[in-house]
Amino acid sequence: MDKQTPLVEMKNMSIAFGGIRAVDDVTVDLYPGEVVGLLGHNGAGKSTLIKMLSGAYQGEGDIYVNGEKVEIHNPRDARNYNIETIYQTLALADNLDAAANLFLGRELMTPAGTLDDDAMEAETRKIMGRLNPNFQKFSAPVSALSGGQRQSVAIARAVYFNAKILIMDEPTAALGPHETQMVAELIQQLKAEGIGIFLIDHDVHAVLELCDRASVMKNGQLVGTVNIPDVTDDDLLSMIILGKKPGEKAEGAEA
Repeated sequence: MDKQTPLVEMKNMSIAFGGIRAVDDVTVDLYPGEVVGLLGHNGAGKSTLIKMLSGAYQGEGDIYVNGEKVEIHNPRDARNYNIETIYQTLALADNLDAAANLFLGRELMTPAGTLDDDAMEAETRKIMGRLNPNFQKFSAPVSALSGGQRQSVAIARAVYFNAKILIMDEPTAALGPHETQMVAELIQQLKAEGIGIFLIDHDVHAVLELCDRASVMKNGQLVGTVNIPDVTDDDLLSMIILGKKPGEKAEGAEA
């Protein structure tokens, strides 16, 4: 695919709830092997915007995948376009091991019609070996795993089923420094494989470390999209708090 063709474009996206425009004419895009941070206060509209891509909400606007206009009415449609979402809760079954979680709802079966546990574990070992070679707790329930290991399982599930566009909701929230570094390494691995990631976060430092670009939202609108190497944490904070791009006067300020 041409590097100049975005993996996904969301153009002029809008949605209202009870007369309040939660997302108001927002345009963002994402390229292969790129991480775009979505920043903003709670209620800024970043999660609502991304839920229109994941199929949880239907709003107005146009969505393009690999340059072609698509209709996404539900999460199944999104998965058909290789869009996977990893929510902050991770949506893992705590009592099941990594392989059972990886194939939950999409289990591999033997010719006799029984669960093919050996094949599922072998496939899980293969994908985890690619993403997180240090992962060894294949027989433990995921409730016994650390936060970073649980994140690894959720990412492996998305990537195994051919995700090309990954939505990650605050992946390092509530993780310690070592675990955060583990997730950062996973993200670098995904980038190297050409996967594009929308990273929803409110932590400016995480976005500066993990992202190539950042799109900042405030009151449902897009303040702007910036290249991370070109901005400081103060620049991003000004965008979040004041609705002001670097070099601009604050929202509502007199000229």
